[in-house]
Amino acid sequence: MSSPMLSSNDYQQKIKQAFAEMSKVVVGQQYMVNRLLIGLFTGGHVLLEGVPGLAKTLTISTLAKVLHLHFQRVQFTPDLLPSDLVGTMIYNQSRSEFEVKKGPIFANLVLADEVNRSPAKVQSALLEAMQEKQVTIGETTYPLDLPFLVLATQNPVEQEGTYPLPEAQVDRFMLKVHVDYLKKTDELEVMRRMANLSYADDVCPVLTRDDIFGIRHQINQVQISETLEKYIIELVFATRKPAEYDLPEFQQYLQFGVSPRASIALHRAAKAVAFLDERDYVLPEDIKDVAADVLNHRILLNYEAEADGIRTQDMIEAILRKVPIS
Repeated sequence: MSSPMLSSNDYQQKIKQAFAEMSKVVVGQQYMVNRLLIGLFTGGHVLLEGVPGLAKTLTISTLAKVLHLHFQRVQFTPDLLPSDLVGTMIYNQSRSEFEVKKGPIFANLVLADEVNRSPAKVQSALLEAMQEKQVTIGETTYPLDLPFLVLATQNPVEQEGTYPLPEAQVDRFMLKVHVDYLKKTDELEVMRRMANLSYADDVCPVLTRDDIFGIRHQINQVQISETLEKYIIELVFATRKPAEYDLPEFQQYLQFGVSPRASIALHRAAKAVAFLDERDYVLPEDIKDVAADVLNHRILLNYEAEADGIRTQDMIEAILRKVPIS
């Protein structure tokens, strides 16, 4: 039986506790933690991209400790098989029958580490789990326990031994967060902590499964005006036909714009930003705050853009400047 739902203030206090517990281990990556919580509280998968050593894996594993949820980490490698992820049928000699051995995907929180190092068949198996919240082993389909969230890390695709993720799979990630190097003061703190051989990384679990569903309910109650809903639609359409929004310079570089999933993700993420800011209504700044993380991986530019040094980030910034809130 689920526990009674708490008040909005109670949930806000628990979220602050979660941030405090995370900061015991993770230094200077508050932005990444914020985005992971947005994904968790809206049921959206999150992709973290950055060079090795920026605490992407540490941050996700620490978040798992703050949650009363079943957590599994999967290291993606070129020789990983779909059965290594979802499970397989094994023969039980004592019973003379096949039985299912479930894989690590059967968890609430799955860390797909270096997700772009595995080939297409593994990505296909992960895609079904992300989209359908189920996996197929043999001829049987098994539902996954909720909440179910994939938090993936990837190295830049230019690195040796990486595969670019299929567009269909990338689109299933609600947010793609670029993780950058720390500031000097933060890196100094990291160095001092890790140089201390007695350094402890113990954190206390704060948020339960019921808390997560309760927070999701609270976020659903956050109000967003019709004007801002139309603004989201205009931003999305500007990625598809920039010339119609007084941005003809990007039309020649565009292969295709964002899908309707971007509209849904931007709507949900903006409400989550408002809630984390302790408001029950969305401001234009909330939409702009998450626009880049929602849109950047869904816009596909052509080779001409790459040759001319044009990035999706440049296009998004131009769209945010040009598209008015009417």
